[in-house]
Amino acid sequence: MDFEAVAKYSALHLKPAGLSLQYGTAGFRTKAGHLDHVMYRMGLLAVLRSRQTKSTIGVMVTASHNPEEDNGVKLVDPLGEMLTSAWEEYATCLANAEEQEIQSILTEICQKEAVKLHQYASVFIGRDTRPSSEKLSQSVIDGVSALGGQYHDYGLVTTPQLHYMVCCQNTQEHYGKATVEGYYQKLSKAFGELTKQASSSGDDQMCLKIDCANGIGALKLKELERYLPKKLLIHLYNDGTKEKLNHLCGADFVKVHQKPPLGLEIRPNERCCSFDGDADRIVYYYNDTAGHFHLVDGDKIATLISTFIKELLIKTGQTLTMAVVQTAYANGSSTHYLEEIMKVPVHCTKTGVKHLHHKAQEFDIGVYFEANGHGTVLFSKAAEEKIRHMAKEEKENQKREAAKMLENTIDLINQTVGDAISDMLVIEAILALKGLTVQQWDAIYTDLPNRQLKVKVADRRVIDTTDAERRAVTPPGLQEKIDQLVKKYRVSRAFVRPSGTEDVVRVYSEADTQENADSLAHEVSLAVYHLAGGIGEPPQPIC
Repeated sequence: MDFEAVAKYSALHLKPAGLSLQYGTAGFRTKAGHLDHVMYRMGLLAVLRSRQTKSTIGVMVTASHNPEEDNGVKLVDPLGEMLTSAWEEYATCLANAEEQEIQSILTEICQKEAVKLHQYASVFIGRDTRPSSEKLSQSVIDGVSALGGQYHDYGLVTTPQLHYMVCCQNTQEHYGKATVEGYYQKLSKAFGELTKQASSSGDDQMCLKIDCANGIGALKLKELERYLPKKLLIHLYNDGTKEKLNHLCGADFVKVHQKPPLGLEIRPNERCCSFDGDADRIVYYYNDTAGHFHLVDGDKIATLISTFIKELLIKTGQTLTMAVVQTAYANGSSTHYLEEIMKVPVHCTKTGVKHLHHKAQEFDIGVYFEANGHGTVLFSKAAEEKIRHMAKEEKENQKREAAKMLENTIDLINQTVGDAISDMLVIEAILALKGLTVQQWDAIYTDLPNRQLKVKVADRRVIDTTDAERRAVTPPGLQEKIDQLVKKYRVSRAFVRPSGTEDVVRVYSEADTQENADSLAHEVSLAVYHLAGGIGEPPQPIC
């Protein structure tokens, strides 16, 4: 290892004194000015990971839905998946190391992971549109170069595009061409094929307003537009030409505030959607004729997609295992609809995309979406082969056509990670094929009223949970108290879980009315405050 080069470059990317960061589900995220040394060191780590896996590794410079002043970085593993847990720990250790410790930490990783130092290393780099991203991606390049790795800088791309291209590269382009053009061609071809059967009577059916969060999604949708069939008419808003990234707009803003973004006028019953800053989340919404706002979130997206796939599977006669994977935050009505009406098995995991993705891999077809609109569909290799074979060889017309539609659905979905562009095209295709308006889709089931609160505590580690975070194990007596409170209300449930990033406990409740959901959430918050070391003023009733 060329420690001289590592030290030389390292001196140009010094760590601010006293700064400590943690690599989490979203990688590293903080103020952009604190990240130069982290980017350089993640370039070093990506080279080691590439040598260890004998594969191309991705490095994405983005802070997703965070404010424009922030930035972040995440590494992408060989099949486009998120970085494995052991290497997350290495990332944290390396980012927080003092200058003189870098050499020994790199050596230790190489020994632990049997990294061959002369192995060829390849890193794909992408970035979002933040003002700080270009300079920070240059710091990543310095890290890759210091250890003699090769890199391809894709420049401005969405996070899911980088995941996609890493997967393409490492499957010898079996998954697709490792270029942005290849991505557009694959998706647009699948979308065109899938929507061929859609009735052409509802011309306005395929008209969509998109809030691009003043981020990378706008640039990439403009590039994609020329590949799309004319029947899909998209209108872009918050395209980054006037306002700041994620400011009063984007999927996270719409979901949290339950209202339309700034800069997008909605006429009654117009179908709209919002991307987040790096285009890996999507939520839909509309205003009804009375001017009331309706959010169609990740739960309803999962329901729409899984119902569509299940219906096609029945037509093919294939007996493939299929499940929807949710977290405890999924609305109870969605779980009930899937299990009782659609007869689709539902599994619950801990919060975090990594847990959902991992669980979804256990089935022939696994659909997962968080309520915030991040999600995708995974098809096992065996399921994909069966479907593709049937689309080609099946003699019976109806079965063959259904298999072809499933095949195009597979090609339209970005299986590596949640992808707002791909998910949007899947949703638009399904709505067109089923002849559904956004209101009809929304009316599949009615969400139970719910409330989310947080309680400040001295130490969040006091709370330990089990059963996919739905039940508290510690502190003693807390779960018993929650069970008592839940019994007071109809169709109710509640759970608490510690935040992954700050000393707060998150409280979630559902009940038959909003008033009861609010009241239950408040009472559970008080129980947390008294039994789990709450600090500051006790929680106040919700007005």
